[in-house]
Amino acid sequence: MWLSSSRWLPSIATSMKKSFPFAFLVFLTPALLAQLVEPVKADLTPHLAAIQAVENEGKGNKAASAAWEKLSTADAGDLVTILGAMDKAGPLASNWLRSAVDVISDRTTAEGARLPVADLGEFLLDQNHSPRARRLAFDLIRSADAATADKLVPGMLMDPSPELRREAVDRLISEGNSLLEGDAKDTAALVYRQALNGARDVNQIKEIAAQLEKLERPVDLPKHFGFLMHWNVIGPFDNTGRAGFDQVFPPEESIDLAAEYDGKGGKAKWVEFVTADPFGKVDINKAFGMEKEVTAYATTEFLSANAQPAELRLGSKNAWKIWLNGELVFGRDEYHRGAAIDQYQLPISLKEGKNTLLVKLCQNEQTETWTVEWEFQLRVCDATGTAILATDRPATPTVGTDLQQAPDRRKAQP
Repeated sequence: MWLSSSRWLPSIATSMKKSFPFAFLVFLTPALLAQLVEPVKADLTPHLAAIQAVENEGKGNKAASAAWEKLSTADAGDLVTILGAMDKAGPLASNWLRSAVDVISDRTTAEGARLPVADLGEFLLDQNHSPRARRLAFDLIRSADAATADKLVPGMLMDPSPELRREAVDRLISEGNSLLEGDAKDTAALVYRQALNGARDVNQIKEIAAQLEKLERPVDLPKHFGFLMHWNVIGPFDNTGRAGFDQVFPPEESIDLAAEYDGKGGKAKWVEFVTADPFGKVDINKAFGMEKEVTAYATTEFLSANAQPAELRLGSKNAWKIWLNGELVFGRDEYHRGAAIDQYQLPISLKEGKNTLLVKLCQNEQTETWTVEWEFQLRVCDATGTAILATDRPATPTVGTDLQQAPDRRKAQP
C-alpha cells in the first residue's frame, strides 16, 4: 500500500535505479511514471517578447506572426501569462496577444475543458494590470462561469478601467429605473447619483443626468467632466489657403492679455469668453462672427493642487494646436471630420500651481452649412476619464448664458 504514496516514490525510484538499473525500467508503470516526471512547460518568454516588439508601422510583424503560431498552441494554464504580457504591449501587440488568448480559450472550451477561473479572477482583481487585459480576463470568466462574473460586477463601480466600470454603472441605472417605476423617487435619485459617481462613459452620463433632471436633481455636467469654461480669446488672424496652421502669430510667442495686434480685417485683442454649454463648447463664432479662412487663440490658466500626470481631452472639427506652459502638446491640420467628447486624448504632466494652456483653432474656406462650426471643448482628467479640477475652479455658468466681451465683427460671409 505504501508504494501508492507519491511522497515516497522519488526516493524509492532513485534507490532502485542505482541497485537494479534494468528492473527499474520494468518497475515504472505508466501510472507511476506520470507521478515521477514533472511536466515540462514550453517557455513562452521569447514568443511574448517578439510580439511585444511590434511597432505601429508594422515593423516586427513577421516575427510576431511566427510567435503567435507558437503562442496559440499553449494551454489554458498559460492564459494569465499571455494576458500579463499586455501590460507592456502597444495597441498592435495587444491585438496579437488577444487573438492568441481567443484561440486558446475557444479550443479549451471546445475540448470540454475548464478555463482557470480562479487564476483569471486573481489577475482581474490586480488593478496594476492593463485595463484591456483585465477586461479580457473578465470576459473569459463570464464565458466560463457567469455566476462568478455576476458577483464581481458590483465591485467594479470605481475600477480604474472605464470598460469594467460600465458593467457596474449599467446595473445601477437599471436598478434606478426600476425604483422610479415603483415611484420610489428619493431612493432612485440616490442610486442614480451612485451610478454617476462611477460613470465615465459619455452615453451613460447623459442617461443618468436626464433621469436626475426629471427628479429635479440637476447635474453639473461641466464639473463632472472637468470641462474648462473660462477663457480669454483673440482673433481673427488670417488662414487664407489654410496657411494659418503653420504660421506663427503673436500669441504663440507670448501671452499678454493687454496686447493688441494686427488681425484679419482689423485689430485683434484678448477678450474674456465664458461658455455656459453643458459640454464645455467654446464657440468662437460667438466671439468674432461667422468668419471663414481665419485663426483664433484661446487661453486659460489651470491651478493644479500638485504635480501630477493628467490628460487633455479635446473635441473639435477644426484644425488645432495645444500648448501647455509654452510647450507644444500636439496638433492636427484637419477640417470638418466630425467632433466628439474625448475625440483626442493627450497625456500631459501638470506642475504644481499655475499651468497655462493655449489653444489655436483654424477655420477653413468651405462654406457648406456643416462647415460653419468654429469651436472646441477641452477638459482635464486622469487616465480613467475622472475630472481633475483646478483648485480655484469658478462656479459653472448658468446653462444658456454664454458671457463674452468680444467686439462685434463683420457679418457672416456667404
